[in-house]
Amino acid sequence: MRTSRTRTTAAAAATATAALALAMTAVGGALAATGGDGGTDGAAPRSMAAFQAAAKPKAGESRPGKPRPEPKVSQSLPEYPSSTEVPVPYPSSTVRAPKAVTLKAALVKAVGAKAAPAKAVPDVRQCDGTEMSYSVLHRFPGERGEHLLITAKNTDAKPCWVTSYPSVMLGDSVNVLPHSGKDAPGGNTRITVRPGGKVYSAVALFSDNVNTHTSEDFSIAMRDHTGDTGPAAEQTSFGSDGTPSKFTWSEASVLNWNTAKPYDF
Repeated sequence: MRTSRTRTTAAAAATATAALALAMTAVGGALAATGGDGGTDGAAPRSMAAFQAAAKPKAGESRPGKPRPEPKVSQSLPEYPSSTEVPVPYPSSTVRAPKAVTLKAALVKAVGAKAAPAKAVPDVRQCDGTEMSYSVLHRFPGERGEHLLITAKNTDAKPCWVTSYPSVMLGDSVNVLPHSGKDAPGGNTRITVRPGGKVYSAVALFSDNVNTHTSEDFSIAMRDHTGDTGPAAEQTSFGSDGTPSKFTWSEASVLNWNTAKPYDF
């Protein structure tokens, strides 16, 4: 039994070997007839085409032993910040920064520019009284608030200024009246009197029927803030009817020069 089985196996192996040799001989002859390229039309034999199709991997399939190549990342792509904004390219034109202005250039420009000539400021002198025209109005004679309103008008062609209060002596008295303690402050202010302009002062009169004095004349002079006076001018007081008016006083005082009439009531 064992001998018969061995002989059968050997016979099968010999038959397979002969078939394989015959197949290889046929393949070699076909290759020789086509010049080794698989056919006269350049196409591979059916057996070789099937072999190549089987050897080619399908889409998405990888063969073992051959690692799948990683996709290449282009290094020429620009890098942008991780924001949702899409960068906008700059225009092709060149943007030039403005030129800085140096201090030296600014000084040269300022010095080189022609400056407009400054207007000359006229020199206004102090009024000395010779340019003034005076008038005196006796108001409220014999009543409370009785006073002498003094008006000084600049008759010169140039302006001048006054300050403080006028120097006044009533009647034949040689005593200069004091400044009124009830006067508003501002005696040190200079008041410019333009040609034809006017300023006002007043002599406040008080009478107690004792040691009274009566007159219709008095003298007036300009004075500065130091008390110096200019030439005096003799004046006569007139009433509202335009005639000389006598006034009576026990005490009297003077108000500062002003652009408005004092006791204007």
